[in-house]
Amino acid sequence: MSIDILQIVIVLVVIFFSMTLHEVMHGLTAYILGDDTAKHLGRLSLNPLKHIDPFLTIILPIVLAISGGPIFGGAKPVPFNPTRVKYGEWGAALVAIAGPLTNLVLAFVFFGVYVLIGTPISGLAAQFFMLAISVNLGFFIFNILPVPPLDGSRVLYALAPEFARRGMEMIEKFGIILIFLLVMVASPLIGGLMQGGISFFIRLFSTIFGV
Repeated sequence: MSIDILQIVIVLVVIFFSMTLHEVMHGLTAYILGDDTAKHLGRLSLNPLKHIDPFLTIILPIVLAISGGPIFGGAKPVPFNPTRVKYGEWGAALVAIAGPLTNLVLAFVFFGVYVLIGTPISGLAAQFFMLAISVNLGFFIFNILPVPPLDGSRVLYALAPEFARRGMEMIEKFGIILIFLLVMVASPLIGGLMQGGISFFIRLFSTIFGV
């Protein structure tokens, strides 16, 4: 098995684990806030097959891994009913931000474990930890972009005036098509943003852990 294939396997393992927790936290937060839509649809599940989106979860991250760029992507959105969660639009924003924050926490935990274990980590184990950190940071940064239907748009939605919300709702209907076009058209810009964000958080983690 070549190192490229091995890297892709590690990326997929990390993605399936991380994005499953990402999506479950969306559904769990919605459930805590009063909406049981995700539970009834079986999306409060740790089975990654229930959350995979072929393009966002598999194709896009693999292409990015092969090209050597920052790895990011998403999963099949967990459905929830914004009118049933507590705190109105702010409750919906909490549901949305719970997923990306899960990836940020995972990146922090992986970084901490890597530092605490120390120098014995090398080779395949080191590659796993580095990819786990960078992939989770990539997913965090990508998903908080304020572009419908990404999670960050829900926070913007809570702050936006009514006419802007209606426009965002229309944009959100295009869903995966819009994300595909965004990645294709603005990939250099997104790549630079992702790399800068990942570098920032790694420096922040390094400061926190004193390395």
